[in-house]
Amino acid sequence: MMRVQSTLNLNKAQAQNIASVLAEALPYIQRFSGKTIVVKYGGNAMTEEALKNGFARDIVLMKLVGMNPVVVHGGGPQIGHLLERVGKQSKFIQGMRVTDSETMDIVEMVLGGMVNKEIVNLIHQHNGNAVGLTGKDGNLIQARKMEMTAFNEDLNAPELIDLGHVGEVAKINTKVLDMLIQDDFIPVIAPVGVDQNGQSYNINADLVAGKVAEALNAEKLMLLTNTPGLLDKTGDLLTGLNADSVARLIGDGTIYGGMLPKIQCALEAVENGVRSAHIIDGRVEHAVMLEVFTDEGVGTLITAK
Repeated sequence: MMRVQSTLNLNKAQAQNIASVLAEALPYIQRFSGKTIVVKYGGNAMTEEALKNGFARDIVLMKLVGMNPVVVHGGGPQIGHLLERVGKQSKFIQGMRVTDSETMDIVEMVLGGMVNKEIVNLIHQHNGNAVGLTGKDGNLIQARKMEMTAFNEDLNAPELIDLGHVGEVAKINTKVLDMLIQDDFIPVIAPVGVDQNGQSYNINADLVAGKVAEALNAEKLMLLTNTPGLLDKTGDLLTGLNADSVARLIGDGTIYGGMLPKIQCALEAVENGVRSAHIIDGRVEHAVMLEVFTDEGVGTLITAK
């Protein structure tokens, strides 16, 4: 009898916990219903099975409760693995992959084919409706060649660096995305752009996500990373940042390295109409759901003011 009572108490406690979670989520569901949320998907969340399935469920749930999620994905490790298999060495300059014509073919194969279709299929397995796109579809991501310079000590002057087929976003054509969102599909975007001459470009997924969020006037931009968010010099999580505080943190060296372009991308998005940007820990299961549906969140919040 005691064993039965313990089970009943456990079930009741679980039910109460679920009810509490749903009650906490309700105002967020009401607030974000009908709003667009752009999620950049990458890092561990793309490679660990539990995290992959958790991400897909989060995206499907967002759609089911009336939100409009748009996914932009990376795929750097997958590109690197295939390049290694074909005997081609990866080269990076200032965090950007040098992309010649042969590498660009592999980038398109991996991002537009393997990775994109896997994410679409994963969403379908959790009863969502997704459509995979690259920037070439519907002229979605209009690109231009990225120009990068570095200081040459021998010349004592800046020197132009040729990264090959590495691009930046010139414009996002939202017609295809608007059509898919209106028809209740979840767009899944591979960050491959095309210029006016039909040349393909490999573009950083964070940059694409930020520009997509701006073009769609999104409520939120969420960038998944392999860190808890932005940390201060003592290792504590920083949140509630704006342009002024970000400038101070860059100036004192708190923001540096790989986090710097993410923060700049997020800041540029909120300065161009996106309500808020979040850099969240993709290693936490259901990180997207925790950020959208709960009071606490799991990362760094950035707003314009």
